[in-house]
Amino acid sequence: MGLRWTNVQAWTVAGVVAVAGAVGVGALGFVPGQVQAQASTARGLPDFTDLVEQVGPAVVNIRTLEKVSARNMPSGMDEEMLEFFKRFGLPIPNMPRGQRPNPRQQQPDDEQPRGLGSGFILSSDGYVMTNAHVVEGADEVMVTLTDKREFKAKIIGYDKRSDVAVVKIEASGLPAVKIGDVGRVRVGEWVMAIGSPFGLENTVTAGIVSAKQRDTGDYLPFIQTDVAINPGNSGGPLINMRGEVIGINSQIYSRSGGFMGISFSIPIDEAIRVSDQLRATGKVTRGRIGVQIGSVTKDVAESLGMAKPQGALVTGVEAGAPADKAGVEAGDVITRFDGKPVDRISDLPRMVGNTKPGTRSTITVFRRGQTKDLSVTVAEIEPEDGEAAGPGPGEAKPKASPAAQKLGLVVSALSDAQRQKLKVKGGVRVDAATDGAARAGLREGDVILAVANTEVSSLKDFEAAVGQADKSKPINVRYRRGDWEQYALIRPAR
Repeated sequence: MGLRWTNVQAWTVAGVVAVAGAVGVGALGFVPGQVQAQASTARGLPDFTDLVEQVGPAVVNIRTLEKVSARNMPSGMDEEMLEFFKRFGLPIPNMPRGQRPNPRQQQPDDEQPRGLGSGFILSSDGYVMTNAHVVEGADEVMVTLTDKREFKAKIIGYDKRSDVAVVKIEASGLPAVKIGDVGRVRVGEWVMAIGSPFGLENTVTAGIVSAKQRDTGDYLPFIQTDVAINPGNSGGPLINMRGEVIGINSQIYSRSGGFMGISFSIPIDEAIRVSDQLRATGKVTRGRIGVQIGSVTKDVAESLGMAKPQGALVTGVEAGAPADKAGVEAGDVITRFDGKPVDRISDLPRMVGNTKPGTRSTITVFRRGQTKDLSVTVAEIEPEDGEAAGPGPGEAKPKASPAAQKLGLVVSALSDAQRQKLKVKGGVRVDAATDGAARAGLREGDVILAVANTEVSSLKDFEAAVGQADKSKPINVRYRRGDWEQYALIRPAR
C-alpha cells in the first residue's frame, strides 16, 4: 500500500557541488605565506554508505493481507480467472444478489495481498512504527526484517488524523533507530530515505530538505524534501546525516501518480507523541475547545482593525463548549495559546490537540481593537447540531430595509419565546439571505448578534449598525446558528 497521494509532485536529481571562492590577499594585509588552504577548498557530495549500514537493519518491509471468501465468487468464474485476480492482487468480484454459489467452488477463505509499505523498529522488543494508511483495514500484517526473518505483527493502534501507526512483533534484541531532534532540521540539509518502493526492499534514496512546517491541509506540519518517494515507501524513515530518524515518509505531491520531486514526511516528534499514546492506550486522545476557525485574511484584518493578518479567526463557537464557557466569541481572533503565538490558522488545532484534556490553558484573543486573555479548560466534546427558531404563528416577514438590502438580508425581530428557546438576550432573525449575505454563508433562521463590531439587540440596533458601517469594505457579522455562534464577512452591493 504504499502511499497517500496529495494533489501534485516533481522529479529532482539530488546533487550539489559548492566551491568556495578565492580570498584576496594584498588589501587585507595578509602575508602571502599565511594564505590558508581553504581558499580553494571544495565541498563534495555526501557519502551515505555508513548511514545505510547503521540504520538499514532497523528498517522493515510491511506486507498486509485481507481475507477473501471463495464462497462469494460469481459461479461463472473459473480457476484461471481466479488465478488472474490473485496474481495481480486484484479484489475478487462479489457474487451478484440472487445468484446461487457453484458447489464446485466451495473453498476455504483465502488471504489475498492487500498492499506493501515500510516501517522502522522503535525499540529492541519489537515495536514498529509505520503509516496508519499502510495497516488500516488489514486482516493480517506481516513484517519482514533485513535478515529475511518474517513475523506476523499485532496492530497496537493507528491514528488516521496524523497517519501514524504502531505494530508489535514478538522478537527481542532487534536493532532500533535513533530519534533525532526536528528542531535542528535545516532547509537545504541532506537527508536519506530507506524503504520498499514497489516492493523493492531496502531501497535507499537521498536528497535535501526543501521546506519545513509545510501545510497540506492535514493535521501536522510536514517536512518537505526532494527525496524520491514512491508507493511502498510509506511508513519508512527519513534520516539525517547523523543517522537519526527525523520523519516518517508519508505523502507525495503528484499529478501523474508517481514521484515528481516533492515528498512529505511526518515530523518524528509529532509521531513519537502519537506513538506513546498508542502504546499506552491503543488510541490517541486530543484536546478540544469547541470553536470553528478560519484564516485571517487581509480583508478580515482590516475589518477588525488589526495591524497585520495573524492568528486564527473564530467563525463559530459551540454552545456549552470550553471556549463558550471561557467567553470566546465569534469574530475573535486567537493570537496566542498558552503563551505561544498562533501565526497561522493551522497552528491552533495542533496546539489544542496536543494539550491533555482537563488542562487549564490561556487563550489570548484580539477583540474590538483590544487584546484579552481568557482561561479555558481543554476537553473532548462532540458537537451538537441545532436549528434556529422560526417566526411565531401569524408573524409576517418584513421587507428588507434599504440598509439591509445592500447586505442581501431580510431580518425580523425576535419574540421573547424565540430568545428563550435560543438562549440569547438579543439579536434579529434572518428571514432571507441573498447576494452578499448568501455568499458569506448566512441563511434563513440564523440570528444576527452583531454587525461591524457593534452588538445588536433589536431591529433598531441592526439598522443603526448597518447604516453606520463603511459600505466600501467587507462588513463583519456575528450570528447564531443552532448551538453555534459564527462569524462572516459580507461584501455590500455597490
